[in-house]
Amino acid sequence: MHREETLNALHAQIRACTACPLHRGRTNAVPGDGPADALIMFVGEAPGFHEDQQGVPFVGAAGRLLNELLEKSGIARRQVFITNVIKCRPPGNRDPEVDEVTACKHFLDSQIEIIAPKVIVTLGRHSMARAFPETKISQIHGQPRSAAGQIYFPMYHPAAALHQPSLRSVIDADFGLLRALLDDKLAAETYTPPPEAEQLSLF
Repeated sequence: MHREETLNALHAQIRACTACPLHRGRTNAVPGDGPADALIMFVGEAPGFHEDQQGVPFVGAAGRLLNELLEKSGIARRQVFITNVIKCRPPGNRDPEVDEVTACKHFLDSQIEIIAPKVIVTLGRHSMARAFPETKISQIHGQPRSAAGQIYFPMYHPAAALHQPSLRSVIDADFGLLRALLDDKLAAETYTPPPEAEQLSLF
């Protein structure tokens, strides 16, 4: 089956999923958006109100900021794949819970396998924690790391800059580093997790 058809079939499964209680309150599941052959995958945390209404990730205020950051970096949104750790909106936009992340894990695993991106950009601490569970985002944001043959690029979530304007310059700088990574002007550090972290990681 063609890669795009495989991805579409997976997204149909996500839209019909009832594996955790979040499906009861959703308007739409939000599988993801972008081409099946994208070189960059952005992984956020969870859909918000506008995403739940439209079934598309990052269409609210954080999405508008993400679009602006992509444009400034010379990256077209239509060329990247954007998704979240969990695919349904948590009540009141609260943080994802462990059982919800676990229920959605195989969906994100499958998206990564199908798309096979060159770089996975994790947006926010919940997304980052799937690859680097023992690390704080303040310590590794903007630092590309290669783990198990995959390059990850941790960043603050764009929403963080909306709530804490001082982070805007940090996120701007990180997008500059992402551009350098894509242009092969920045190398990814090889990451070897400690044994206890290997058992926590969900990637």
